[in-house]
Amino acid sequence: MLIHPWDAADDSEWREWLSSHDFGQLIAGGTGRDLPVVTPAHFAFDGDRTVVTHLARPNPIWPLLEEHPRALLTVVDDYTYIRADWNTTADPAHGVPTSYYATVQLEGDVRLVDDPAAKAALLDKQLRHFEPDGARAPVSATEAPDRRLLPGIRGIEFTITGVRAKFKFGGNKTAEDRERIGARLAARAGRLDAAALTQLRRRG
Repeated sequence: MLIHPWDAADDSEWREWLSSHDFGQLIAGGTGRDLPVVTPAHFAFDGDRTVVTHLARPNPIWPLLEEHPRALLTVVDDYTYIRADWNTTADPAHGVPTSYYATVQLEGDVRLVDDPAAKAALLDKQLRHFEPDGARAPVSATEAPDRRLLPGIRGIEFTITGVRAKFKFGGNKTAEDRERIGARLAARAGRLDAAALTQLRRRG
């Protein structure tokens, strides 16, 4: 991924952003494969260097992670299209469009979790993240119905070893350009325009 200096994010910025995101794509490659396996997944990030998630046992990603326990986890959000005529102060007929977006790409070591008690603990971490006020009982490795259901999944503990983070929101533009584009985003009010506008103003 190309990251210009004006789009780069420091540790505190990407960690804060990722702490409010919990859905991404887990990507694993393997020897002799034409393409990697890409698996969408909810996850829980501890704010430091560990991500936990789980997937169904039939998922095609498992042989790849067993062969090479490394993966990428990528998250993209706050994206929107910036029209050609917005992105220029010259002739709008010859403007160049662009995209605004935030993305964090994590590379990491993967530990597969198959022990029933360890899987139950991992699932509890995810439940506490997604349902902090939920009525769901703690996951049990020994009691029904969890004891019967746990064999159907495998857990993943993902330890972050590298990060590529990019916040592309007109960092190479003047304050006047960003204000003009921001006004257009506010007026258009598309699906993620408000999120992109927040980022544009925050990084200005």
